Amino acid sequence: MRTRVRDVMTSRVETVGPTAGFKAVVERLRARGVSAFPVTDEAGIVLGVVSEADLLLKEERAALGARRRPLEGRRTREQPAKAAATPATALMTSPAVTIRAEAQVVQAARLMRRHGVKRLPVVDEEGRAVGIVSRCDLLSVFARDDEEIRTEIVDDMITHTLLLDTRPFTVRVDEGIVSLGGEADRRTDAILIERLAARVDGVVTVRSELTYRQDDGDLPAPRPERIAYPIRS
Repeated sequence: MRTRVRDVMTSRVETVGPTAGFKAVVERLRARGVSAFPVTDEAGIVLGVVSEADLLLKEERAALGARRRPLEGRRTREQPAKAAATPATALMTSPAVTIRAEAQVVQAARLMRRHGVKRLPVVDEEGRAVGIVSRCDLLSVFARDDEEIRTEIVDDMITHTLLLDTRPFTVRVDEGIVSLGGEADRRTDAILIERLAARVDGVVTVRSELTYRQDDGDLPAPRPERIAYPIRS
C-alpha cells in the first residue's frame, strides 16, 4: 500500500484572502495555532502561502534595506518589499508549492525537501484548496501496526505481486524494522523481496538475510529507499 496525500491531509483548510492585513494574519495564526495560511482568491484558488517566516521579515526591515548586494537571488531581493508590505498578496510566498490529493506521501515529502517548506496546500484540478498536509502528517505512516506491515509484505507483496510461495521465507516486523530470512529460488527474487519490502508504508528499514539457490544476476543490488524530511524551521 502506498499512502496517498488524501489519507493524511487535514481537509479543513484555514485560508486568508488576498487583502487580509498584516495584523489580521498574525492574529489568525496565533488564534489557530498554525504557522502558515494559504492565500486564496474568491474562487478558492491558491495564490501563495503566507508563513511566520514571511511575517517575521517585518522585524528585520531596517537591516534588510541596508544589505542589498548586486548578485542576490530573487527570493533575497524580494525580502525588503515583503518586510514593508501590508496585504497578504504582498506578504506571501508565490507561486505556492502545492500537491494533489491523489499524490503519494513520498512525493509530498520530496516536494517539501526540495523547496524547504513544512507544509503543502492540497489542491484540486482547478487549483482550489481542498486540504493541507504537514511534515507531521507525512510521518503518520510510520504509526502503522507491525502486524499490518507484515501482512502486507507476506500476503500482498510476496504472494500477489511476486507470485511466490511464502513458505520458504520468514518475515518479522518489530517497531517498523523488517527482518527477512529464508531461501529464494533466484537472486532476483531475493532482491525484489527486499526492495519492495522497503517501499511498504511504515517500514523504517529492512534487514535481509535472504539467500538464493540460483544466481541469475539480472538485477543490481537493492538500494534502500530513504525519505529525508525537511528540517527547516
